[in-house]
Amino acid sequence: MTTKTTQATKVATALVNGAELTAKQISSRYGVKNVRAVISQLRSEGLSIYLNKRVSSFDGESYMKYMIGTPTKAIIAAGYKALRAA
Repeated sequence: MTTKTTQATKVATALVNGAELTAKQISSRYGVKNVRAVISQLRSEGLSIYLNKRVSSFDGESYMKYMIGTPTKAIIAAGYKALRAA
């Protein structure tokens, strides 16, 4: 029996393993058509995914990369506050 790995699982695995990926890289490597929807799904599953701006040392162009990060204490506190209010 084979198991099918979803696009979201592939993206999550890459990010958890330390990859920093642009939306274009996610689309081409994993066949994702709607990158924002996949990232939103992964965030709702509890992954702390951040979108950081980078500047190319080659040509000075800026671009955005998704990466896994550690949430700040303020973010965690806001989450607990929201849970208490619910």
